[in-house]
Amino acid sequence: MTQLSRRKLLSASATAIAAPYFIPASARGADGKPAPSNRCTIGLVGVKNQGGAHLSNLVAHKDFQILAVCDVDFLVRKAAKDRVEKAYSGQAASGQFKGVDDYNDFRQIVGRKDIDTMLVATPDHWHVPIAIAAIKAGKDVYCEKPLTLTVREGRVLADAVKRYGRILQTGSQQRSTAKFRYACELVRNGRIGKVKSVFVGLPPQNAPELPPQPEQPVPANLDYNFWLGPAPYEPYNEKRVHYFFRFLLDYSGGQVTNFGAHDIDIAQWGLGYDGSGPSEIVGRGFFPKNSFYTTATFIDFDCIYDNGVKVTVQTKSSGVRFEGTDGWIAVNRGMIDSNPKSLITSAIGPNEIHLYRSDNHWQNFLECVRSRRQPVCDVEIGHRTATICNLGNIAMQLKRTIKWDPKTEQVIGDEDASRMLSRPMRAPWTL
Repeated sequence: MTQLSRRKLLSASATAIAAPYFIPASARGADGKPAPSNRCTIGLVGVKNQGGAHLSNLVAHKDFQILAVCDVDFLVRKAAKDRVEKAYSGQAASGQFKGVDDYNDFRQIVGRKDIDTMLVATPDHWHVPIAIAAIKAGKDVYCEKPLTLTVREGRVLADAVKRYGRILQTGSQQRSTAKFRYACELVRNGRIGKVKSVFVGLPPQNAPELPPQPEQPVPANLDYNFWLGPAPYEPYNEKRVHYFFRFLLDYSGGQVTNFGAHDIDIAQWGLGYDGSGPSEIVGRGFFPKNSFYTTATFIDFDCIYDNGVKVTVQTKSSGVRFEGTDGWIAVNRGMIDSNPKSLITSAIGPNEIHLYRSDNHWQNFLECVRSRRQPVCDVEIGHRTATICNLGNIAMQLKRTIKWDPKTEQVIGDEDASRMLSRPMRAPWTL
C-alpha cells in the first residue's frame, strides 16, 4: 500500500521468509511470483482481557500481520506470543512459524519502522502516553475506550493526531453496530419529534466491596513499577491490577468510563453533538468510604445541553433511551424498541440524514489507514465522550453542578473542578 510505505524494508529477505503470506492467484504477477504483501503490520500493547480478545480477532484477519506483542506481565505476553505463532503456523504452508517478538516496554514497538499500526489496550492511565508516542512515530492507532483518563490529556492527544496526520480509532465499537446507528438516525431525522431527554443506564459495579487491602509481594512475572507508570505509587495488591484497575480512580473511572464510554457515546451521536458536549453537569451519585475501590458505586448525574436536552446517567440496566415530543426510542446491545412501534420499522429515506456506516470496527480502521479517511469513532469523538465521563465523575465527587464551556473546554467559575481536569504524572513520564 502506498499509504503504508512508511515502513523500511529492513531485513527484507528474512521478513519475506518468515511472514505467513496468504496471496490469491489474482494478486500474483504474470510470472507466478507473489506480489508485495498488502498486509497492515501491527503491534499490540496490552494483551490480556480486551487486548486478548482483539488478538483473537486480528490473528484471523487476512489483512493484518501481528509482528509484536507487549505486556508488563511476562506470562501474559508469552502466552500471547505463543497464540499468534500457533495460529500462523496453522496457516503457513510449512506448518511452522516463528517470528512474533514480545516486549515488556511499549517503546520497543514504537521504535520499529516495520510496524505500521498499534493497538493500545492497556489500563486507562496508559492510553494517552502510549498513543501519543505511537502517533509521533508515524503510526496509526486503535486505542481502547475510554480514550483518556483526564480531560486535558484528551485534548493533547486529539491535537497530536491532527498535527501528525495520523488515524486513530477509539474502541467504542457500538458505532459499528447497525441497531445503534439506525436508532440514532431515527432520532436525528425527527421520528420522535423534538428530543427532550435521554436516559443512559450503566450496569452496577462488578467488583466486590472491599476494605483497604494489605501490601503483597510483587509476582516475579509482573513489572509492577512499569504497570503503574505515570500513576501515583501504591503498594502492590493483586486486586489492583488486571481487570479490577477500572474501579480505582488513579487508573480509571469505574462504570462511568467503562460502559459510559459506549452508551454516552451513543447519546452524543443521536443528539448530533460529536464535536461538542453539555454546558452543565449536575453531580449526585455515591462513592464508598474507607474502601479499597474508589470509583462510584452508584452513578447519578445529569448533562444539560445548550438546546435544553437533559441526559441523565444512572446505575441501572445498560442502554440508551431517547424521549421526544412524539415518542421514544430505546436501544442496547440486545434490542431496539420504540413507542409507537412503527418507528423502528420505518425506512431512512435517501434525502434524510444518514450517519457514518461502519459494519466492523477493525475493518473500518483498516480502510481508514489505507484511505486516510477519518474512522467512525475518531480521536475527537472519543475525546468528547471521555470528557463527559470524566466531568460526570468530577461533578459527583464534588456533589455540585459544574458549568462547562465545550468550545474552550474550560470549567466556568469553579477552581476545584478546573484543577481536576488534569493530574500530575509520576516521573519520568510526561505527555
